[in-house]
Parts: sequence; C-alpha cells; structure tokens
Amino acid sequence: MNSVQQEHGIGWIREQIAAERRELAEVFAGLTAEQWNSPSLCAGWRVREVAAHMSTGFRHSTARTVWELTRSGGNVHRMADRIARRDAAALSEARLAAALAEHADHPWRPPAGGRIAALAHDAVHGLDVTVALGLPPRLPLPRAAALLGAVSPRSLRFFGARLEGVRLRATDTGWSYGQGPLPVEGCAAHLLLVAYGRRVPAGLLSGRGADRFTR
Repeated sequence: MNSVQQEHGIGWIREQIAAERRELAEVFAGLTAEQWNSPSLCAGWRVREVAAHMSTGFRHSTARTVWELTRSGGNVHRMADRIARRDAAALSEARLAAALAEHADHPWRPPAGGRIAALAHDAVHGLDVTVALGLPPRLPLPRAAALLGAVSPRSLRFFGARLEGVRLRATDTGWSYGQGPLPVEGCAAHLLLVAYGRRVPAGLLSGRGADRFTR
C-alpha cells in the first residue's frame, strides 16, 4: 500500500475517481464544437483525442488492449496515440462526454500504480483540457495534493518529466519536490501537470526555472 492509500484509504480514492469522472463529464458536455477541436496540453492531441483516450479502458477489454499493444510493437504510448485518434474520429462528442459519467464507478486502472494512478490518469487529462482551454479551476485541492504526494522518480520517468536541477514548490499546499537550485512555484494543479511531463501556459508558474515548463 502506498503512502497516499495509507493516509486517505482506498475508499476515499474510489470516491475521488468517481467524482472526477462525473465532474469532467459535465465539463465535456458543455464544450462548444470549437473547444472540442482545440489543442490540449497533450502534445498532438485535441480535446476530443484526450476525451477518447480517457474512456478507452472502459470500452476495450483486457484481451483487446493486449492485441492493440501487440499491434503497436509493445509501445504503450504509441498504442494510446493510435487508439485515441481512431476513436476520436469515430465517436460523437455526446458519446465521448457521456462515457465518463456512465463509467464513474468502473474499476479500471493502469497496469502499474493501482487506484491512485487511475485517479491521476483522469485528473491530469482533465487538466490537459481545462487548463488548455482557459476554463475556471475545478480540481479540488485535497485531490490535487494527494496526487502530488504520489509523484515518484518512477512516474516522472514514465511521463518524461525532466526535473534535473529543479525544486518544485506548491503555493497552496505544503508539497515540494527536488533539491535543485532552480525554484519553480505554482498551485498544486499546475505543478501536477509539470510532474506529468506537460508544459503549461505562460503566467501559471513562477521562479527561475519556470520557463522550462512553459509553452
């Protein structure tokens, strides 16, 4: 059991996953056609590709996922990109929005990382959309803080976050990470994006190292 599960409990994490999916379903349902086709913070993906990717685990069986992974040469990132583009083109905006609410309690989780990784998957991709579109902040601080607490060298490597020489510090919670000489400060939600390999819009981070993570 990881430290986040020890502090909050598995039941709390399940509740947060369900809440995150329902909240994001409402966000997606309210988007305009222009917003659906706008770039997200996921490199190369519009909002619709992000939404399609988020529901892949609900719509595809384990056997289908293994088959898709084999088709992609065992590369998880390549598989995710191919499926997201295909499903985004095939599914309507209403269907993509509804999938999250309909599967709010679905037990899907990534192959590694457990339930907290499932919460991070939904929350970070939600931020990929809402931050890119300039929508009002909606990720509750306790949820964001718990996800920051689960950041590890392994997760940083997997998502390609390069934090060498950087010291991250959240301005709305007590979390910090790293001992480097270059400070980067921001709210928990925006630092969560940094920890998952994203670049954020200008003005959301401060400190001498902020430019490294700004679009």
